[in-house]
Amino acid sequence: MDVIVSTLLLLFHVLTGSDAQAGAQSASTHQLLATMIAAPNSQQPNGPGGTTQTGTNPGTGTATPGGTGTGSNTGTEFVKHDPQPDAPEVKGIYVTAHSAGGARMESLLKLLDNTALNSMVIDLKDDNGYITYPTTNPELLKLGKPKKFISNINQTMERLKKHEVYPIGRIVVFKDTVLARSHPELSFVRKDGSIWQNGKGDSFVNPYKKEVWDYNIAIAKEAVKLGFKEIQFDYVRFPEGFEKKADSLKFEKNKDTRVDTIAAFVKYAKSQLEPLGVRVSVDIFGYAASVPAAEGIGQDFVKISKYVDVIAPMIYPSHYSTGWFKVKDPDKDPYATIKGAMVDTHKKLDPIGSYKPIIRPWIQDFTASWLGKGHYIKYGKAEVDAQIKALQDSGIHEYLLWNANNRYTADANF
Repeated sequence: MDVIVSTLLLLFHVLTGSDAQAGAQSASTHQLLATMIAAPNSQQPNGPGGTTQTGTNPGTGTATPGGTGTGSNTGTEFVKHDPQPDAPEVKGIYVTAHSAGGARMESLLKLLDNTALNSMVIDLKDDNGYITYPTTNPELLKLGKPKKFISNINQTMERLKKHEVYPIGRIVVFKDTVLARSHPELSFVRKDGSIWQNGKGDSFVNPYKKEVWDYNIAIAKEAVKLGFKEIQFDYVRFPEGFEKKADSLKFEKNKDTRVDTIAAFVKYAKSQLEPLGVRVSVDIFGYAASVPAAEGIGQDFVKISKYVDVIAPMIYPSHYSTGWFKVKDPDKDPYATIKGAMVDTHKKLDPIGSYKPIIRPWIQDFTASWLGKGHYIKYGKAEVDAQIKALQDSGIHEYLLWNANNRYTADANF
């Protein structure tokens, strides 16, 4: 009954946009998808462990929409190389463009100076679709809308270098309300001609469109010139519940599945950025390691992982619903939840051998009060420490802390 109630509540949140700050992607969306995909009464949903996708080396194929997809063995074999072999073990924090370009940046730099934290994931294209700094790049201005959240990006990069911060640029890819509204032909259109949007008013652009691919990769290429060592792509997926609404929307597509289209984008991005000496990472729902591929949104944990240097599963305890990893309230048991998520992650990725990327999870440094009384606890040092300990006990030594307001627990055992 708890699962049914929580699912109904989460459906309400998704449709009304009433959920509070949650993580790199909506907590309610993540938890809802996890609940609906997994068997409600299972104690620990288990995916196939990647066994169906590890028998052959994927060929390079044609990494464009309408190409041969990612499962082909035609052409030369894909070989993974780390373009940043001397990179540190990353222990980082999320930094909004407002923080990076504002007064809070000073305290965040001091946090890194005084702890073992050494990296910042900074918004370069945010959740609305705005480029977060002024740019004169005509390739970006063709589709993008720059803002002055970070008024002097070069000065910001100099500050990061001075404080020995490993810089990661976050680019939100297919969730892009700005681009969808200015170019409806790149988005999903209802039969009445209006742009589709979710309950929060967010719109997505079409992952089948090569123009969208090249636009986001152009932002990444400029970020490399600015000095970013890694590009982290977020919202690399179709909208949640897309399989239920696709038939009622007008958009261009081809014969490729949604899963193959998303994996092909990641592969293409990697091929474009690796020669520049920059790592490519992708954020992905943490539950994706515990269930079969999420066909609706086009995310396959194994296929995406094969083509990135770093995979960043969002394994916030608050994102898991009742019963996951044999825990009644996952938010209240951060150690067991993180440990369970890592068991499933290793089970999925160990079989792919040399294709296995660095595993660098997002963990929780916020209090999920929206879960309701009795289902959450206040997060602080003990809870952050428990998550880090669970990662270490699972052989994982890199992680990223998420707090939407960029207020982090300074005395944790990083």
